[in-house]
Order: sequence, then C-alpha cells, then structure tokens
Amino acid sequence: MSDNDNNGRHVTASRPLKAGIYAPIPAFFLPDSEDLDLPSFENHVLRTASAGVGPLLAGSMGEAIHLSHIERSTLIKTARKVLDNAGLVSVPIIAGIGAGSTRECIELAKEAAGAGADCAIAICSGYFAGALAGNRKALKAYWAELSQKSPIPVMVYNYPGAAGGIDLDSDLITELAIECPNLAGVKLTCGDVGKLTRIAATVSEPSFASVHPRKNKGAPFLVLGGFTDFVLPGAYANGHGAITGLANVAPHAVVKLFQLCEESKADLSLLPEAQRLQGIIARADATIAKTSIAGTKFLLEKLYGYGGNPRRPLAPIEPAVAEALWEHSHTRDLVRLERELSAKAS
Repeated sequence: MSDNDNNGRHVTASRPLKAGIYAPIPAFFLPDSEDLDLPSFENHVLRTASAGVGPLLAGSMGEAIHLSHIERSTLIKTARKVLDNAGLVSVPIIAGIGAGSTRECIELAKEAAGAGADCAIAICSGYFAGALAGNRKALKAYWAELSQKSPIPVMVYNYPGAAGGIDLDSDLITELAIECPNLAGVKLTCGDVGKLTRIAATVSEPSFASVHPRKNKGAPFLVLGGFTDFVLPGAYANGHGAITGLANVAPHAVVKLFQLCEESKADLSLLPEAQRLQGIIARADATIAKTSIAGTKFLLEKLYGYGGNPRRPLAPIEPAVAEALWEHSHTRDLVRLERELSAKAS
C-alpha cells in the first residue's frame, strides 16, 4: 500500500482498508521443534479470507511476542503469496509491529512494509507501564512518531490486558486521529462501547476526511472493536466493524453478523436476525475468550484439523477444559451457525 509518490502527492492505496471484519491470525508451530508450521498458516489465511475476513498478522493472537523479526516477515510474505495465488489480490494485510521501544516498532514497520503488509498496528509495551500509564504526553508521542516514520499507515491498538493496564481514553485517541494523518484507525480491545461511540462521533462525521485528510487516501480512520460482542451496537454508533479472534473459529458467522448490522440500517426488518446472531456470537465470544490462545487453537484443531499448541511458556489447554469448551452450549450454538452459513456459501 503506497501513500505518496516522489513528489509528495497523495496516492490511493492499491489495497485499501475498508470497514468490516478482520481476524488476528494465529501463528502455527510444529509440535516438536516449535518452528513455524507454514502449511497450516497458509490454509488458515485462505480459509478466513475466502469467508470475507481480513488477516492481521503478528498480533496478540498471533503470539507476536514469541516471533523473531524474520518470522514476522516470513508470515507476511507467505500470506501475501497465498492471497494473490487465490485471486484475493485486493485483500489488505495488517501487521503487528508492537515491541519494547519506539525505535524497534519503526524498524518492524519498515520490515512489514518490505514484506508486503499494507498497514501496521501497534500496541504500547507494558513493560514500563508504571512510568507510561499516567504520562499522556509520552503515550501520544509514541503513536505520533511511529505513524510519522512508518512507510505504511498505522493503527492504534488499545488493549490494557496486554499493555500492563495502559488504557487510552477517547480524548487521546481522537486527538491522535486528528493530528496524525498516517494513523488509519484504532482497535478497541478494551471492550468499551462508550469509547467507540465517542471516537466514532468525531471520525465518522462526513466532514472529518476533508478537514483531516489521511496521508493515504485508501486508509481512512477506522474505529474497530476488539471483540464480537458489540458489533451490532458498534454499527449503530457509526463504528466500522471488528478485529476479533472469534473470526478465526467462525468467519462466516461473524461476517454475516456485520453484513446484517450494516444492511439493517436501511432495512429495519433485518434487525431481529442481526440481534439473534449477535446473541449467539456474543455468548460464544465470552466463553471461548476465557480459554485464550490455547482454546482458539484447540477449536481450530477440532473443526478444521490444524491448530496445535502455543509456543512455550504458554501452555496448551488442559484436556478437561478443552472438553468442557467443546461441549459448552455457547460453543455448540456457534459451531452450528458457522456450519449452516458456510454450507450456504459453498
């Protein structure tokens, strides 16, 4: 995704970012060596993208903290090749570039761009959260510098659970959106619907794009949830979808929910069905999220024949917990819905 030509003029992205559903794709590992399992990764990228889900690589679900720089680039190159070979050339790739320092994040952004990523997403490291959490100036400077020096657009990743409790408020995120033209959105894994509403009230205004134009015309500022349990209220607050781990397990179901939410704005007769799907998906999201990465990988293994375990020190899911997850009514309802929708798509 290019942003400016040599004369500094705006250039429309070749693979623009759009409202919709994205999934933080897991990294899969061989059982003995813990080397990357690229065939499983390729299979999964194609499976989710074919259902209409965009890939986010090297995020929290992708165990970015466990990946080397070379492995991150390998995953981006592999995903781009798989997508292009399948004719999905317009599907953008978002790459995680979170690291301990701003300097390293910028390095990762450049490497991601070189490997074929169209957009980056960055979380603030929680290692020095005690010093950063209350330092609004430092937090703002982090994303400002990163977006300024990144060759591709950057998203803000707000996830207190993975950032030592650092939780950006809506005012700070809105200020960043206004002041940093190379920022392309925010992922709210804080789960705060009110925060989404407040940010969207500014960036989703029709005048925002002209008053505060993006450096890259194909990378508007998207306000995305980090879970699927508020896709419906997010849509009616003028949000733009979600980046959600549940879309790995049930991509057709989550995409269908987003589509119904958007279509119901023009046709209220669709709202009851959107509400029904939102209930099934919200319950499953809460249940599956409790088992973290290992639980999602277990479900992928159960449903699609690949998944494996996280890299150590993350432990695999305990057998009793796995069985309880599979038999849980929330999981069963989601699996039933996904199979129904995937059969229709086929």
